[in-house]
Amino acid sequence: MPELPDILAYLAALEPRVVGRRLESVRLGSPFLLRSVEPPLSEAEGKRVLGLGRIGKRLVFELEAELFLVLHLMIAGRLHWKARGAKVGGRGPIAAFDFENGTLLLTEAGSKRRASLHLVRGSPALGEFERGGLEVPGADLPKFRAALSQENHTLKRALTDPRLFSGIGNAYSDEILHRARLSPAKLTSRLTEEESERLWRAARETLAEWSGHLIGEARKVFPEKVTAFREGMAVHGRYGKPCPACGSPVQRIVYAENESNYCATCQTGGRLLADRALSQLLKGDWPKTVEELEERKRASR
Repeated sequence: MPELPDILAYLAALEPRVVGRRLESVRLGSPFLLRSVEPPLSEAEGKRVLGLGRIGKRLVFELEAELFLVLHLMIAGRLHWKARGAKVGGRGPIAAFDFENGTLLLTEAGSKRRASLHLVRGSPALGEFERGGLEVPGADLPKFRAALSQENHTLKRALTDPRLFSGIGNAYSDEILHRARLSPAKLTSRLTEEESERLWRAARETLAEWSGHLIGEARKVFPEKVTAFREGMAVHGRYGKPCPACGSPVQRIVYAENESNYCATCQTGGRLLADRALSQLLKGDWPKTVEELEERKRASR
């Protein structure tokens, strides 16, 4: 799912292309995308784009007549800038936003249609999309600690909860926790003051560095291939590869459609976190440390 740095990159790429331009038409290739009825989508056509913004992981297009297009890409939605009139439908893009200078296409990989588009009128209606999560880049330490202390969750879950923190998902939570040298399974209630400050600094630094990098690229060329697995990440998507800090193999926990990637040496004192499915299967045979895991791998060769 595109997260804060990716959404900011999209906004940077879209700003010179659509702000001040008229949205000539919106063509839907999937009936499941549009989730609002009033005002009708046709009211957006012909309106000029006054500005761009975001609410969490949602992209917001501010149009004339106090209209707002709110687009949530969810897990598999991606944006592409193409020549005016590019086709939609079939197995291709699920929506096209036509401007005089080009067409913004929305694609969604896979068969599940989770991306959503809303058209609302007025700031109060737009405010209904707010989840209340803290905007980490501008947050001071007391506000960060207050958000962390709202509920007792694992750090991984807390960072990815949009009611607590805005714009952070699976990928950047892994990177933040690795930089902070904290376990994804550690409970928020058990953080020391020093650890919570480390996490705050890591969150701000990680998001700032990746946002700056991706925005810089987006200002040169439209980000056609937004991915959660990027060259230069420390642990996310790097299972089995060496940790850039210590060289130990990156570990992971898989659950449902998500996963946590971490370095046991840097983040958990060398202890392997139990993968729910595998640990239940292996029970007492589940390796407790990286050394034990590597020894078993060597023995099985």
